[in-house]
Amino acid sequence: MAKYTEDAGKLLDLVGGKENISAVTHCMTRMRFVLVDPGKANVAAIEELPSAKGTFTQAGQFQVIIGNDVADFYQEFTAISGIEGVSKEAAKAAAGAHQNPLQRAMGILGEIFAPLIPALICGGLILGFRNIIGEVNFFTDSGAFDLQHGTKSIADMWTFWNGMYSFLWVIGEAVFHMLPVGICWSVTRKMGTTPILGIILGLTLVSPQLLNGFSAATATAEDIAAHTYDFGFYSFLGIGYQGQVIAALMAAFVLVGLEKFFTKVTPEVVRMIVVPFMSLVPAVFIAHLVVGPVGWAIGNAIAGAVSWGLSSNVRVLFADVFGAVYAPLVMTGLHHMTNAIDSQLVNQLGYTTLWPMIALSNIAQGSAVVAMSVLQRKNERAQQVNIPAFISCYLGVTEPALFGVNLKYKFPLVCGMIGSACAAMVCTGCGVQALSIGVGGLPGILSIVFNFWGIFALCMLIAIVVPFVLTYFVGLRKLSEKDRGLALADPAPADESIPATAASAAEPAAKASRALLAPLSGVVKPITEMPDPVFSSRAMGDGLAIEPASGADTVVAPANATIAATMPGSNHAIGLVLDDGMELLVHVGVDTVEMGGDGFACLVEQGQRVSAGQPLMTFSTKKIAAAGHPTAVAFVITGEGSASGLELRSGMEAEAGDTVVATYRS
Repeated sequence: MAKYTEDAGKLLDLVGGKENISAVTHCMTRMRFVLVDPGKANVAAIEELPSAKGTFTQAGQFQVIIGNDVADFYQEFTAISGIEGVSKEAAKAAAGAHQNPLQRAMGILGEIFAPLIPALICGGLILGFRNIIGEVNFFTDSGAFDLQHGTKSIADMWTFWNGMYSFLWVIGEAVFHMLPVGICWSVTRKMGTTPILGIILGLTLVSPQLLNGFSAATATAEDIAAHTYDFGFYSFLGIGYQGQVIAALMAAFVLVGLEKFFTKVTPEVVRMIVVPFMSLVPAVFIAHLVVGPVGWAIGNAIAGAVSWGLSSNVRVLFADVFGAVYAPLVMTGLHHMTNAIDSQLVNQLGYTTLWPMIALSNIAQGSAVVAMSVLQRKNERAQQVNIPAFISCYLGVTEPALFGVNLKYKFPLVCGMIGSACAAMVCTGCGVQALSIGVGGLPGILSIVFNFWGIFALCMLIAIVVPFVLTYFVGLRKLSEKDRGLALADPAPADESIPATAASAAEPAAKASRALLAPLSGVVKPITEMPDPVFSSRAMGDGLAIEPASGADTVVAPANATIAATMPGSNHAIGLVLDDGMELLVHVGVDTVEMGGDGFACLVEQGQRVSAGQPLMTFSTKKIAAAGHPTAVAFVITGEGSASGLELRSGMEAEAGDTVVATYRS
């Protein structure tokens, strides 16, 4: 019997049998299923399989984490099941076919906003910092510190901080007022058309030649006349769409539709000339004459409705419902719509009261996991997921906690929802406002208007205490001794026939100290900061996340090793085995398997012997970023072999093949 025959057969039954599988494929670490009825998958039993390290569902695919041997597992699974595997693209298409139109729309919206989140987080931190140094009056006219009766801010008191306050708005304006540029770029990138045309369309929406959208309501007759475009038979007022999300989305999809149409009907010999012109020019006119005004009206209506719900007499009830259901929205992907609504609120009102509740929901779900970590403190396998999950949750990334812990046991999810609802009611009832979106979890307080810091801190405390207490006491009753790590096997009786001296002589010789070198140049971070729940939850093992330095495009061997696995076709990851049995995985980017090898090149073969510092693969960070994927590289110890005392080093700049990033004894 082959190594994985038994587990592969069990997995086939546990996912609902052959008839429940629409498509199956694999990447470097996990099996990817598209199931006819996902409800038939026995998740708890699957995660008990010796070869399975965890499961989660993403973008319509049910994924089972196997590890470096996933290719071998896949071969045995397809042989047993009689199912022919499909390409990653076919599996992705099948997954999309199993989603309803709303799920597909939300999935697309999520992929559009995902590349924009880093800029929104940066902008949010900048606005929070500007708020502290320029909007809060810490000092009196005499220069004395008096937060209660102050009349001057830090920027008012010192020239340097006044200059900083003014200059930082250059970045803030670029992030929030010029957001349509990023949206148009992201839409065209996601839909497979020409990103530069999207950028140009976005620039026409915020052009300084137009009347600034934020000034339209107070424009004078002279301003209106100066920005009116008269074509004789028709004239219109050229208004910019600064900060408008819905209008930008609609305009970008018009461009995408036109480009795809003209690409299809235009002969290839003149396509380079005809398609850009016939796509961009009509799209700009349609954007300003039709979809722009319509999108503006829709965006303002949505923002107005949400704003009313959060400021009306029923706002506490609204907050109660939103706070409770936000976590399930995340699991279904429907939460991506809130990014558009929040952005619209920020640019229309200058603040949002929706985002504070989202940050509190992150904290509440993380607190439920903290309680699970306390309850399962003797369950080593559970702790490998619990600890990184609640850390990432407290930092605003909830998926590891939701899929890895709370949904698995169900009651922590419900307890987190209750705590989130309680905190949201207090938060919205007191009118807490955020200056921006993107800063979630505990750091979310940085995006809150300073005057609301005190009440938001109280809300954070509620979001920590209520879910923790509820989860802990419910868990005492619901969790089995096995789940808590209390069901220990009877200890073997001591063998008193071996004298102490003999036992000492039988002990192995002292282990030698060894080191792992950085597989590429860049900033080394804890694996919990890897933007992929499979890695950040340590389901694959402990390790590091490395953000490639500028110009760093080569992965090298971190030690003398044998190549255990490559990924022909995608070339985005490599597995290695050291002489002492330690198994390593270097995985470039997140979901880069979907790129089909574009920008990647593997320089070695499976079974090949390599030396420390030897180049293994090359990749293009520009192409990864252009495809909308994070560029972080996961460096994971998937098996320790005979090693002990592993120590990982992070928080530094590393040089490929030179900097020591881990030490151990073997």
